[in-house]
Amino acid sequence: MDWLEKLSGAVIDGRKKDIGTWALEAVQNGLAAQDLINKAILPAMNIVSEKWRQGEYFVPEVLRSATTMQAGIDALKPYLVGEAVGNGIKVAIGTVKGDLHDIGKNLVAIMLEGVGYQVENMGVDLPPERFIEAARNGARVIGLSSLLTTSMAEMGNVIEKVKTSGLRDSLTVIVGGAPITPEFAKKIGADYYADNAAVAVDILNRHFA
Repeated sequence: MDWLEKLSGAVIDGRKKDIGTWALEAVQNGLAAQDLINKAILPAMNIVSEKWRQGEYFVPEVLRSATTMQAGIDALKPYLVGEAVGNGIKVAIGTVKGDLHDIGKNLVAIMLEGVGYQVENMGVDLPPERFIEAARNGARVIGLSSLLTTSMAEMGNVIEKVKTSGLRDSLTVIVGGAPITPEFAKKIGADYYADNAAVAVDILNRHFA
């Protein structure tokens, strides 16, 4: 049986009642819990995210899949022995000023929480001061999201304000959103760019490994 495919399908189809049992059976059949998360559960949620962007899924389907993903990760947590997943590192994530879109960054927040990060999901239309406040309150990562070309520049403004606050050297800044590119992320001084939620999780896992 292809357990990776089975767990991936469970997330995509929102089979919350089944995924915990299947995850445990997969572990009992010799698969590593971390592989099940990294190679099946998180990538499946990325597929869901893409379906939402393409108009194939709507908010109820996305939320159903997200709760299914969380159930699968919860079932696997006892088997993540010795893994440095998340380690309670605080991440503050939000949509920058001038933008009210939140589903994309909410998916990132859910995935990060699922693998052990302490996530402050701050909301939308946020001024730079909110990110600075989060950093002063212990966030080691700030995630900036934008879905509008008109709000992209605000990401750079946030990073500049963080610099003048004296907190930049202690922070990891990751950016994402439909109009964002690696070149733009580099131009504004971000540490990382993620083109989807699963990549964001993988980037931070590697950064803090």
